[in-house]
Amino acid sequence: MSGAGAPDFFYREAQRLGYVARSAFKLLQIQKQFKLITSGSSVLDLGCAPGAWLQVACQSLGPLKNGGSVVGIDLKKVKVPHVHCDSRVQTVCADVMNLPKNKLKALSPKEKGFSVILSDMCPMVSGITTRDASLSVELGMQAVNLALGEAALSHGDDVMHGKNKEDNVDDSASVSDYDGLLQKGGHLVIKLLESEDTQEFSRMLKPLFRKASWLRPKATRSSSREIYLICQSLQAKTKFQNLS
Repeated sequence: MSGAGAPDFFYREAQRLGYVARSAFKLLQIQKQFKLITSGSSVLDLGCAPGAWLQVACQSLGPLKNGGSVVGIDLKKVKVPHVHCDSRVQTVCADVMNLPKNKLKALSPKEKGFSVILSDMCPMVSGITTRDASLSVELGMQAVNLALGEAALSHGDDVMHGKNKEDNVDDSASVSDYDGLLQKGGHLVIKLLESEDTQEFSRMLKPLFRKASWLRPKATRSSSREIYLICQSLQAKTKFQNLS
């Protein structure tokens, strides 16, 4: 529904096409522009309620015979939608902020992690801009932690707090040292609420990926401050010398 309470174009289209929410069109646009999910991809969807991104992710895998998998995590219990989903999709009711990485990794194919991690997590908006932005950053950093591991998160904290490379104990740390869930060459999508801190995510993640881009999908409501950071192709060995 739109902010005014009347059905908007994307809401009507979602109903017509069998998507459980208009947010499906955000991931559809991301897929059209960046083609992150392909045949055989293993996808982790953080904050998967009500399930629209599960639908798009499963569709993007292609026919069932092509393989692949989609795992959705949310605080709410989410039933896998009947339309656009098949046996490759499963959901887990859990708190992402307290869920051990080894338990998540056990849900991935052959326990080797995921090729695509999507974070559509967003805090319950209070209307207090600074508070909402701070909570959004916290969720975003947890997505980074799960995807890349605590080593990346510690370097990310350095960037967030303005430390330069001379402050780092090991400036030659590489992605290969991480205990994260994202496979080498994998893709990461993080939703954030725009604030003075959002650009720091770019500074933190750009050196680790082949490319990092910002996108505000067309289906985003005009009143929303949501924006997505699309990180493509996690590099096998990337030094942090550019983080200063």
